[in-house]
Amino acid sequence: MGDVLAGFHAAWEFESDSVLIRFERGIRTPKLFQALGERRIPLEAIAAVTLTPGKRGTVVLRAVPRPGADPLMEAAAGQLKEGCDPYRLVLPAERETLAEYYADELRGQLTADDEPAERYLVRPPEVPLHFKAYDGKASFDGKAVSFRWFWTGASSAKWKAGDQSFPVSALCGVEWRSPEVFEGHLRLLRRDPAPAQPAQADQDPAAVVFGLGYGPVHESLPFAAAVLAATRSAGPVPSAASSAPRRDPADIADRIRHLGELHEAGLVTDEEFSVKKAELLAQL
Repeated sequence: MGDVLAGFHAAWEFESDSVLIRFERGIRTPKLFQALGERRIPLEAIAAVTLTPGKRGTVVLRAVPRPGADPLMEAAAGQLKEGCDPYRLVLPAERETLAEYYADELRGQLTADDEPAERYLVRPPEVPLHFKAYDGKASFDGKAVSFRWFWTGASSAKWKAGDQSFPVSALCGVEWRSPEVFEGHLRLLRRDPAPAQPAQADQDPAAVVFGLGYGPVHESLPFAAAVLAATRSAGPVPSAASSAPRRDPADIADRIRHLGELHEAGLVTDEEFSVKKAELLAQL
């Protein structure tokens, strides 16, 4: 089509075989969008297109990504907040008719369904990439992931293990838990997990932990997506059940007590406390 539809924080350019999303720069634009800059989404990576009412006199045009087509969304695993979804274009309500026109035009060009893609169709963030976690600095050059520990944050287990370097060939995926929730971290899933990886990220030399402003979404998620894309050809990503070892009851009790202390101090909401407690009990 070649037309451009501009909304808040982004503009979509409709091409014959893809949608080019250009993100604005500015203090009101989500930092993740600024970090991404622009993204080209092939039409075969889109399963559907929706147009729904938004907040405060807006409408939302959204391209629904096909499962397995975008390493960024695969790494996010549904944890992105609505306002940081790169597949959403928010427009003023008075442009609803125009948005509906482009939605219909785009739907008419789609040939893909919601079946998982056999390969990534959207390009991952470019390397090299790096960010500061709470306990170390993570770096990825496209060939290996390196962790360099900080003496102020790293656990004794990580100090004993020393700085780490993991070649892509030794990895089969990543586990990203948003820094905006309790126990946020980035864990590398190793192809040969023997000996078993510790359940707690702060004790695992193959993981870095977030918190206190470290490992923000706009830095750690593109990093996770790039690593995930690089490791995809090496094998499937293990399921959550196989990648998270079961904890012993004493460890679970300690974690729940700590969670309770955070809850009493007002650092964890009632909902977060209930959800995380249930997750911990489910690991018994």
